[in-house]
Amino acid sequence: MRAVLPGKPRAKLQAVCTGCWDSRRLIAYITGNAFVVLSGPDSILQTIYDSDESELDAIALDETSGKIATCAGTNIRVYKPYGHEDDALKWALQHSFSIETTDAAATTLSWGIAEELLVGGAWLTLFSTLDAPTTIWSKELANTVKFANFSYDSAYIASTGQYDRLVKIWRRLSFGSDDTRFDFSYLPHPTTVTSVYWRRPYHVEQTIDNVLYTICADNVLRIWAATDPHGLQLLQLWAEIDLKESIQPRGLGLAEASNIRFAFIIDGRDFMLATEHAVQAKAAESDKDDHALSHLIEVANRSPEICIVLDGLGNMSAWGLENVGCKARKTTNIFNAAHVHGLELGLPKDLTVDSSYVRFYNYCNKESGGLNLLIHHFDGRIEFFESNVANLFDPSPRSDRFVPKTVWTGHASSIRKIIRNVSGRAVVSRTDGNEGIVWKHMDSEGGTALIRQSIITESEHIHRICVMRKGRFVMYLHYDRVVLWDTRTPQAQRLATCDFSVDGKPLCILMLPEVKKEGPVAHVATITSKMKGVVWEVQLPLRRRGSMVEVNGFPEPSIREFCQFDLGLSDDVSYVLPVDPAGSPPVISGFLDTFARDIAISYTHSGMLRSWTARIDFENQKVDWLETCSVDTGISEIALASGSSIRKAALVNSTRSELTIWDVRGAQLEYSQDYESHESIRDLDWTSTPDDQSILAVGFQHRVLLLAQMRYDYFNKGPAWAAIREFNIRDLTPHPIGDSAWLGGGNLIIGAGNQLFVYDKDVDHSAPVVVNLGLDWRKGPFDMFDVVSRLNGPLPVYHPQFLSQCMLAGKGHVVQKVLIALYKTLKYFVEGDIIDSHLDIDLEEFYVPSHAMSSSAAATKMSRSTFSDFSDGDEEVEAVTEEVALAINEKLTQIALPQVSRKEQIHLADIVECVSIVEKQRRSMDDNAARFMLFFRQYALHRGRANEVHVSWREINWAYHSNSQDILVDMVSNQVQGKMLWEHARESGIFMWMTDSNALKAQFENIARNEYTKSDLKNPVDCSLYYLALKKKTVLQGLWRMAGWNREQSATTKLLSNNFQDPKWKRAALKNAYALMGKRRHEYAAAFFLLADCLKDAVSIILNQLKDLQLAIAVTRVYEGERGPVLRELLQDKVLPLAAQEGNRWLASWAFWMLHRKDMAVRALISPVYTLLESPHSTDLQSKLFLTDDPILVILYAQLRQMTLQTLRGASKVTPRVEWAFVLHNAQLYDRMGCDLLALDLVRNWEFLLPGTTSSLNSTLSQVDPRQMLRRRSSLVVADLPVSMGVPVDMKTGGHKPPPSVFEEPESNSLLDSFGF
Repeated sequence: MRAVLPGKPRAKLQAVCTGCWDSRRLIAYITGNAFVVLSGPDSILQTIYDSDESELDAIALDETSGKIATCAGTNIRVYKPYGHEDDALKWALQHSFSIETTDAAATTLSWGIAEELLVGGAWLTLFSTLDAPTTIWSKELANTVKFANFSYDSAYIASTGQYDRLVKIWRRLSFGSDDTRFDFSYLPHPTTVTSVYWRRPYHVEQTIDNVLYTICADNVLRIWAATDPHGLQLLQLWAEIDLKESIQPRGLGLAEASNIRFAFIIDGRDFMLATEHAVQAKAAESDKDDHALSHLIEVANRSPEICIVLDGLGNMSAWGLENVGCKARKTTNIFNAAHVHGLELGLPKDLTVDSSYVRFYNYCNKESGGLNLLIHHFDGRIEFFESNVANLFDPSPRSDRFVPKTVWTGHASSIRKIIRNVSGRAVVSRTDGNEGIVWKHMDSEGGTALIRQSIITESEHIHRICVMRKGRFVMYLHYDRVVLWDTRTPQAQRLATCDFSVDGKPLCILMLPEVKKEGPVAHVATITSKMKGVVWEVQLPLRRRGSMVEVNGFPEPSIREFCQFDLGLSDDVSYVLPVDPAGSPPVISGFLDTFARDIAISYTHSGMLRSWTARIDFENQKVDWLETCSVDTGISEIALASGSSIRKAALVNSTRSELTIWDVRGAQLEYSQDYESHESIRDLDWTSTPDDQSILAVGFQHRVLLLAQMRYDYFNKGPAWAAIREFNIRDLTPHPIGDSAWLGGGNLIIGAGNQLFVYDKDVDHSAPVVVNLGLDWRKGPFDMFDVVSRLNGPLPVYHPQFLSQCMLAGKGHVVQKVLIALYKTLKYFVEGDIIDSHLDIDLEEFYVPSHAMSSSAAATKMSRSTFSDFSDGDEEVEAVTEEVALAINEKLTQIALPQVSRKEQIHLADIVECVSIVEKQRRSMDDNAARFMLFFRQYALHRGRANEVHVSWREINWAYHSNSQDILVDMVSNQVQGKMLWEHARESGIFMWMTDSNALKAQFENIARNEYTKSDLKNPVDCSLYYLALKKKTVLQGLWRMAGWNREQSATTKLLSNNFQDPKWKRAALKNAYALMGKRRHEYAAAFFLLADCLKDAVSIILNQLKDLQLAIAVTRVYEGERGPVLRELLQDKVLPLAAQEGNRWLASWAFWMLHRKDMAVRALISPVYTLLESPHSTDLQSKLFLTDDPILVILYAQLRQMTLQTLRGASKVTPRVEWAFVLHNAQLYDRMGCDLLALDLVRNWEFLLPGTTSSLNSTLSQVDPRQMLRRRSSLVVADLPVSMGVPVDMKTGGHKPPPSVFEEPESNSLLDSFGF
């Protein structure tokens, strides 16, 4: 934790207490109706809220038992410590009781011996709290007490009233609880007594003479001791110190002298301990003579108590009190220990108001050995200082006598809202009671991160807040007016107000982008529930350092209505809110376009999310608004939303249990997580790293979870967001979180109850995402920004994700180059070498098309490699053969590559192995087959490690459009040693991508055989579906004849011997099918439906009961061929709606191609699927997930669109604007995956279809040859349009029917080389 603001201390004389218990230093103070227990400047042990709402008045800590007592009105609460043995110290309520003798409130508390508690008010009452609280003595007083303190041994009580000049000393006559009696005498003072303090012993068990110190309004400290046991008074005046005379001005004018004096006593036990530590610390530092230390030792040798006297101007006088209370006092018993100046303690110079009152508490910190000083300012803060006593009493001038450690402050009631300014350097926190405090965020080394700048006192309800000019000004929005506050002073001043009237309820207040930053004029807007709004022009006072005076000729601070506006779209709007500032600061261009920074988001009841930007038009006195993006999220009644200026949005559903994160620009769902309903989401806040990577803080009741953006990973389907840290405040406070906000530099502020907690940007080393990064923490501290940048930045070229994407993009030659370079790097690697993230490969090699780089240039580049020195004795490696792959993988087991986790390094080894196998088969397979082989091999290798082992529809498409399917079939078959069962077929998708119907049936029969022989029993039931789909009933009959062990044998054999063309036996087969369904033997039932020639019913069972889409399609293709009605219906009514629902473009493109709608197959790659279906289908949330997109769609699109005339016709229906947006979107996806070089390659080398023919093509296709749209090689296009369409007959493909499989694709070289604008 960076800093803690535990709450505003009450302005009470006994609001703070400190003591040492169980070898721990404890500090406790009251704030509102709670008290806080701390052990150091930034370490809260516990916060306890009283069950009653009334504020607490006093607190006391018992150093012997560790108990804490508090009072509020007549109610007393006693809390007992527990868990200290387990190092989990907490306090729990032990007793709760009230004073029965009076209705007057208790004002003081003091602990005595044996857990006795003295409660002072209109009465003095002594309670025993050992068991049930009992009253053992009480006495009514003439005047309500101001102080009532036990001496350390409980022999005396010193009490005094509110304005009394007499201190009453009560002497205890008996200690039995049955009969406790006191007598008393008075200690007279000339004026009102302002402070009473008993001397403390060195050790808890030590007995000492009781000494009382009193300070009076006449600026004199009096020391009272029992020097004459037979005297009339119980205590006698031992000595006096004139505080005013203690500090004399040295060479100053009398006008500059201060009459105010502050004094406190440092007990001998604390002074001696602090001196010991100071001596040890100095001795360890140097052997030189140290005058400050010599002086300190000289003082300490007299074992004194120390009286510190201060004035408001930084002067200090220290007096040593030797042998206090001795019968024969010498004049040398009081001596001056130091007189120094230049102390910066921030003490008040004027005591005319109550809030300027201060109280001092001091102790020696046993751990650091420093003297700690707590100054309780009654304006609502406690300052915490630490001092080395050698420095404190050093006679020579120095500025580090007291070092500020922290300031404890906060609110007096529960925090409701925290609002930040744009930079996060200032925040305003607001409570239920409309108290507002402006906090300045400072990045000081190890010091306080948050400083109270100003308090805004407002009685009217505050609707919204806007922080301006780094917190120097704040604007409040009320329901019918706006108010400007000047918050440059500790108490904010109201500068200007402006009433307004507008249709609807104001929802937010926004700062509009200014052309001139930090100028004297600002523009602020509000938008209402009717999407109407008002813009105000705010004239701010000129900033003058150290002065509030206005310069002549400049206008007074004012607010005037600049204009009103109407955004329309008001029918369904639910909320409008400003975006959280994130990323680099906005640059105001002169244009209002979608590149402008967003300033607000709105959302409707139905879940339509819109982002807005605005520009001020000074000439026409208006503001222009533009809707930059819109997303239909499908989430109705959004409970909570937050947007960032870099177009990310987080939404929470109506039950506050499910969080979704959206990329507003790409209209994509990036993350969805359902937290249980018992843990509702209460707050969302955005920030970003300096390189614009987003971080979201999700606030729950007692914890805040930080989610960081991650790279897209389409292969492993990894999440796009992950938790990197959690802040749990349950141990610090029982109060739920009110609000949280990001400060500048990645610090997070959390408000809970009266308190504020500031957390730094350290990272949780144990978070799974951080562990997977494999960072070497010895090489330096990595903060949150470093980790998030590492999770998102560009990948090194040897990263498995980059290599996979290169393979898919048809850049096999690049993969070869990278792996050969990696081979050479690892071959000569020695510990300490730095591995370049580009492996010293020229970047042009990644994005300049291979045909553009001549072979000679490439050869020259290779010869210039950094390894040329070593290649003399080595054979030049030209390809990744199995030997090279083996060598690389051997090195990968020994050397950890930078920016690659252990898991990714294993994945890299898989890729190297796969590339070597593809290289071996390279000459006999096309690019698409290589793509399928690479990823199928990876699936096979991952089978043991991953849950998902089904090849995706993306890989099925590659195999489907390949001309080397026979090689792929062999590979899939070899993978299972020729024993392919249906589960293996489903894994590889083989029956989805095989195009040769004869080979398809042969393979299906192979499956049938293997299903039959898979068990030792050889059960014909297992293969019935497959043989009946092949219409090979006789084979099945033969198998049943051999199944003598099966009790169904005779009946089944008899049934199968009949002719199922006969309606009678068809009915019999159907009856059996329904009977089997009743017994839940669904696969066998489907077989009987096939026997009855009811393919449709069989398919229905396979889909609905077996939930196996691939099996349904395979059975249909085998049973009725490629153009059957059931297959068409299955694809149209089941597959395409499923693709639309899931947003699966790969599946849709495959289905359209199967339906011989090749034009639609091309369009499905570029357009949302539901827009291509005739009947609209509902889409679920997952269809908007980023995984439904894939940058490789653009590669298949480029390949398919120029295959045939049909695909060209489909491509012609895609407008250039849509295609341009599609290419840019895919480049952004590459960028989000960390493959920036591939994004550059895509936008640099993409070829658009030639313009000019598109419009005519749609209208008069019969007169136009679509090949004219291509830039080259139109002869390779297959003519597959119907002849009636009048395609010219001079095509070289002739009039014969095209083969069922895909025609050979053009070389990738022939595709991409310019943007085409």
